[in-house]
Amino acid sequence: MSMLTPPGMGGKYRITGDKYPRMRRRRRGRLGVALVASVAALGLVGWGTLQLIDLFTGGGEKASAAGPKADCRAKASPSADTKKAALPKPGTITVNVYNATDRSGLAKNTADELQKRGFKIGDVGNASKEFDKKVKGTGILLGAPSALNSSLPVLATQLAGAEKRADARKGTAVDLILGTAFKNLTPKAAADQALAALANPQPSPRSSTKRC
Repeated sequence: MSMLTPPGMGGKYRITGDKYPRMRRRRRGRLGVALVASVAALGLVGWGTLQLIDLFTGGGEKASAAGPKADCRAKASPSADTKKAALPKPGTITVNVYNATDRSGLAKNTADELQKRGFKIGDVGNASKEFDKKVKGTGILLGAPSALNSSLPVLATQLAGAEKRADARKGTAVDLILGTAFKNLTPKAAADQALAALANPQPSPRSSTKRC
């Protein structure tokens, strides 16, 4: 019996040839798969451990705190101490008073009252055809574009509900065109109060009290 004949076969079967099955390759393949699985498992365990450490030690506080602080800086309201451009005093404003109604003497009476309140008076008379009998409200305040945020707001304290407009004029004088709904100027006490509030606006409350 040959040494390659498996025992118990009675010599009936023999292994011939020079190629034999090798088991080492299969073992190496299984070992490779097992090694990769082990590395992946260790990686997951390590990542989970780091997460638990951050959770209990507060490692994520810095990252989470950065967001609210950045939001506080971005959403911070402008300083209440920011000063606006100084408005002109009534004594530096020249007002032309025009009557766009059918009531006579209205422009002169109004001009006299404005003068008593400290305004300078320019022209006084009837309104031009552009406005005569066409102003439905209490009046129109007309001036150069630069007057929209300077002289006109000051004059508007004397006549509630007046419309402010700008035209192409170059001078600093402004027009008060009295409309059909005009009766009287704003009472002096109320006008003085409005003028004081305009000159010294109260600081608005801060938009947020959140501490950063």
